[in-house]
Amino acid sequence: MCQLMGMSANVPTDARFSFTGLVERAGRTDIHKDGWGITFYQGKGVQEFRDLKAGSDCDVANFLKRQCIKSDIVISHIRQANVGALTLENTHPFRRELWGENWTFAHNGQLKDIHSILPLGRFIPIGTTDSEHIFCWLLHQIEQAFPTRPADPTKLYDFIYAKRQQLHEFDVCNFLLSDGHALIAHCSNNLHWVTRRAPFGPALLKDVEVSVDFSQETTPNDVVTVLATQPLTTNETWEKMQPGQMVVFVAGELIKQYE
Repeated sequence: MCQLMGMSANVPTDARFSFTGLVERAGRTDIHKDGWGITFYQGKGVQEFRDLKAGSDCDVANFLKRQCIKSDIVISHIRQANVGALTLENTHPFRRELWGENWTFAHNGQLKDIHSILPLGRFIPIGTTDSEHIFCWLLHQIEQAFPTRPADPTKLYDFIYAKRQQLHEFDVCNFLLSDGHALIAHCSNNLHWVTRRAPFGPALLKDVEVSVDFSQETTPNDVVTVLATQPLTTNETWEKMQPGQMVVFVAGELIKQYE
């Protein structure tokens, strides 16, 4: 299985700490060494980085560990390939345009026979993974239901929750999805989250001896939520999501929860 990491914050925030912990699992403390990727939202634009090398031993990943790229929404993924060749186009996250905005998707799991069951519209996969196929399928379903962005975003979240049930029935489908406004997370079996707010304190990574005192890096008004397949730190209380649960975060805050 692959592993996911996401972040939602109310101010542009540095995700190096979480990314450093995640990529240790890409070949050093775990087996997810078949490529990695990360997407940073900055307004309506995005910055993307990806590579086929194991993240724990990759010059690009090591470069990002030293860069202070601040973003209010981040999605990252480390791959253990099961469907699709070891090619750059099969690395996550995947990105497409809808309503003039960047949508980003990363998936953990394996869905059986979906290439012949779930029909596609104008969104066509570039690679050969089941993950990119379901992303293209989901965007087509959204576009058919909402030719333009709905004024009430709750209608969009409700629709995505209804559609994710079809995916959940095929097998494991943990995913992170963003349109640049919200970070949406669905759990099939393993997904956790933690929200950091004042009073901030130190955090210790689980996979490498790195710590940070967030009281020195934040303001009292900051709110930052981090999601991961497995908790990234050892001294924080992470919320474990339940199978079939979907959550929506905006500016670091949980605004919608589906059971």
